[in-house]
Amino acid sequence: MNPPTALSSERAAEINEVIDRITRWARGREDIVGLLLVGSCARDAAWPDSDIDVVLLTAEESRHLLADACAVGLGLGGPIRTQSWGPITERRYATASGLEVELAIGSPTWAETDPVDAGTHRVVTDCARVLHDPAGILAGLLAAC
Repeated sequence: MNPPTALSSERAAEINEVIDRITRWARGREDIVGLLLVGSCARDAAWPDSDIDVVLLTAEESRHLLADACAVGLGLGGPIRTQSWGPITERRYATASGLEVELAIGSPTWAETDPVDAGTHRVVTDCARVLHDPAGILAGLLAAC
């Protein structure tokens, strides 16, 4: 079996730019109460076929689930999948270059710590990096995990 191909500097720059763009957008919105990067990008272990996985916690969950306006404005490309994972709904997009971006959209209850949901615990302990946490909700979750 051949080892995976290393991430090119161009793809790494694209990944970082998309993460920065999403983070700047979230910081400018009062309804976004948490933004958490998870998975291989959070571990700094992305491969060419890795996607960007971001948990977006919002006080206006339905607003972000009913429209792709934020994805269009962020340049995330076209929607390719919507899937419910319990308290989180995945909205997956593909950029023009083929980079996939998953926004896992949910309410702040996803980050509850008494007790921490088993699925949430699994996601967080796989590796998570806080991108935006104005009220400390995600810091509390990471500490509980």
